[in-house]
Amino acid sequence: MTQARGRSRASGPAAVDRYLLPREREKPIITVRKHPAILIFPIALAVAGLVVAFLLTATVLSTNSTAQDAVWLLWVGLALNLVWQATNWAVDYFVVTSQRMMLTSGILTRKVGMMPLGKVTDMSFQRTLAGRLLGYGEFIVESAGQDQALSRIDYLPYPEHLYLEVCEMLWPQATPDCKMCNGSGNVMTVMPEERKLRAFPCPNCDGTGKAPPPTVQYDDDMADGGANPNTDPNED
Repeated sequence: MTQARGRSRASGPAAVDRYLLPREREKPIITVRKHPAILIFPIALAVAGLVVAFLLTATVLSTNSTAQDAVWLLWVGLALNLVWQATNWAVDYFVVTSQRMMLTSGILTRKVGMMPLGKVTDMSFQRTLAGRLLGYGEFIVESAGQDQALSRIDYLPYPEHLYLEVCEMLWPQATPDCKMCNGSGNVMTVMPEERKLRAFPCPNCDGTGKAPPPTVQYDDDMADGGANPNTDPNED
């Protein structure tokens, strides 16, 4: 994954750490740089411009130095645009913490789009043919509010794996109350005479799926009344 920080890490690049809350730093975060495919178009423009500039200066404009300078000046503009786009790509990150989603972008004008995780109602991803060939996808985020800063995040690398990671942070698995039945209220038992599994109410939680309240046990001397906590030890 391109510049990814998985759930085992609770830190990210300096361009991201400055926007994290103290409580977010205590838990794992996901930090992903967008797929390099976002640079295909500016790279293609720069390469095509270079080829055209060589052809023009070698043929049609071979005797016109002023036109040649203008052509190469245009190509320098395309090359600078590629450098600018690559620099922006290097500092832009998609971040998911325990509290929110963030999308940082920009060099001169820094922008941080944010959406609290509590407002996310659904999330899906889609991949175009080019995305399937090159390995990127787009996330579509639905929320309880309107006009959210993050609704579509494109050019994300390894979208299937990243989608599962983000969903796990959005909707973490709840720890079941009853360990014996995993909160289902039923336990499966093999019936030898029937040669199949049958479900029975969990004896640990009486089929409720909730952990039973802790019981207080007394020693034998307490049962004999020697150390009953409900009696006054000074009473005859």
